[in-house]
Amino acid sequence: MQSFESDFNNTKQTKLYGLIGYPLEHSFSQKYFTTKFTEENIGTTEYKLYPIKNISELPSLIESLKNLRGLSVTTPYKESVIEYLDEIDPTAKQVGAVNTIKIIYKNKKTHLAGFNTDIFGFEKSFTKLKGIYGEKALVLGTGGASKAVGYVLRKLNIQYLNVSRKPKNKNEISYSDIDDTIIKNHKLLINTTPLGMYPDVKSFPAIPFEAITKEHILYDLVYNPDETEFLKKGKAQGAVTKNGLEMLISQAEKSWEIWNRD
Repeated sequence: MQSFESDFNNTKQTKLYGLIGYPLEHSFSQKYFTTKFTEENIGTTEYKLYPIKNISELPSLIESLKNLRGLSVTTPYKESVIEYLDEIDPTAKQVGAVNTIKIIYKNKKTHLAGFNTDIFGFEKSFTKLKGIYGEKALVLGTGGASKAVGYVLRKLNIQYLNVSRKPKNKNEISYSDIDDTIIKNHKLLINTTPLGMYPDVKSFPAIPFEAITKEHILYDLVYNPDETEFLKKGKAQGAVTKNGLEMLISQAEKSWEIWNRD
């Protein structure tokens, strides 16, 4: 079990926030919030990384950091973290994934409340794209992020299929099932997998990119690098492309709002 107390200024005055997941390399969240705290003159506040190797380490993390006020949750714990929460927002419960935890201390007890701000971030970013309505989508991946994407697509009345390495239900297909006809009939291609994320920048989902046209829109939740191989290959076919940076900024701001409201 790793110790969490030696890596930050652990004073009662310091409000602490952080990110749990594994691995955590070159985190956007830490850079984003550290810059935010400086630019907005938010003093005695820090945002740290907690690369826990197993979600079972969460209780000891919470116990050891008494000034922890909120956590962001990333891969691979957006679903498994739920069993450790005392309360979950109805929307996050419906989605089945949590990416934001608010930590409340009351009567010497710790209360963990879970939320999903990926929904807010994706919807705000995705709906700025022209030509999404009336089309069908392929959602690459079946993890926690894909659940938030699926929730938004249902809200927008956009039909979609999930693409999985191991399909489990009628709304999921395998990568080997994707042919030119499926690509032709699904103009919205959304990558929710970590394929292509730094440092593994040469990887990409195995789909028939040659079937993509200028009528397609490719959206990648990955933001580092700015243009993944998935997006490069789509752009080479004339498709409209967008990465996940705007989504990430929007969900981060929503998390900050949740952490600081009564």
